[in-house]
Amino acid sequence: MEDFAFLESCFDRFYPVGALPNGGVRRLGYTVEENAMHQTLKEISSEMEFFFRTDEVGNSFVSLDNPSFPFVVGSHLDSVPNGGRYDGVAGILAGLLLLKWVKERALDLPLSVVAFRCEESSRFGQATVGSHLASEKLGDQLAILHDSEGVTLEEAIEKAGFNPCPYRLKVRGFLELHIEQGRVLEEKGIPIGIVTSIAAPVRLWLDIKGRQDHSGATPMEMRKDALTFASEVVLLVEKLGRAESHRKSVATVGVLHLEPNAMNVVPGHVGLGIDIRGIDLLSREEVVQGLVKGIEEISLTRDIEYVLKEISREDPVSMDEEIISGLKHAATFEGVRFLEMPSGAGHDAMVMASVTKAGMLFIPCRGGISHNPQEEANLEDVHLGARIMLRYLEEAAKGGE
Repeated sequence: MEDFAFLESCFDRFYPVGALPNGGVRRLGYTVEENAMHQTLKEISSEMEFFFRTDEVGNSFVSLDNPSFPFVVGSHLDSVPNGGRYDGVAGILAGLLLLKWVKERALDLPLSVVAFRCEESSRFGQATVGSHLASEKLGDQLAILHDSEGVTLEEAIEKAGFNPCPYRLKVRGFLELHIEQGRVLEEKGIPIGIVTSIAAPVRLWLDIKGRQDHSGATPMEMRKDALTFASEVVLLVEKLGRAESHRKSVATVGVLHLEPNAMNVVPGHVGLGIDIRGIDLLSREEVVQGLVKGIEEISLTRDIEYVLKEISREDPVSMDEEIISGLKHAATFEGVRFLEMPSGAGHDAMVMASVTKAGMLFIPCRGGISHNPQEEANLEDVHLGARIMLRYLEEAAKGGE
């Protein structure tokens, strides 16, 4: 019971940060709310007499004695707007519990827990910022990526008190525990998912440049309505995503900016944020190219100009086979049923795979609900996942992996 009390206590400490009236949270990357989450982690670490440090870009690291070449377990502490409380946090809780066990049992295990910054793409249109910066990436994008207020990623990092300087993290291996963000585990009644691969997105921004006119004085045949153009694009994205769903690709319009956004004005400008992701590169590209062609056809039909820009492109990533095998062995040893499965969502583990061996565990979330105030997971599953990770890490340390 002591372990569960520890998990509940830590969760309760994070709970009020960025809280919204509807039960959700808002903890966007490099904001005061994300800073407060990392400060809370620092306070918990101090109370547990753990070593705490922050790197140049704001990622937080917790360990017993600041090992020089550790195994790293971690996730993130930011959220989407109006998000849930378990996305990312579950992985940090698992890491803290692992450190608690290592300390109590005096285990010879060089372990560090990391909370990466700005994992969600909500603010800058770029996901997994902290892990990218710790992998010597994004250097050429720091002054280009910006939020809805025009603040660049570089400016936001500096305002938060950090140095926007990419570097390469040197570690022995990386593990991440995360809620599944889907319904597969819950519906199958299986407590643990061992991730085999992680889908990756292509993110696009579409600016539609129609003509702003009076809604009452402008005949229908004379309009250049940017919103009706956008409506066709939204339905096209859905159609293309459905056509490739058998190959596990998905397509979403997640952002819509409308100007001037007035009842009596024909919309003159619309911006759409489009997310296309999958595990199969050919399938994902089918959606992208179908969208490019379709938008051009809509433009010609409606005689409306547009600009389509690619914001970011990531490749799908396979998790390390040795770690997958080790996690399967650990779960079997612990008597825990598991399912090997891909991840449709992106995670820091996919970025860390470019730096070191990486692996990932999923735990169920109620109803598969995520990025939602109703997001909910069971701390018993966090405990179970941590047990499996500890078993794997002990064996890996003995084997010198």
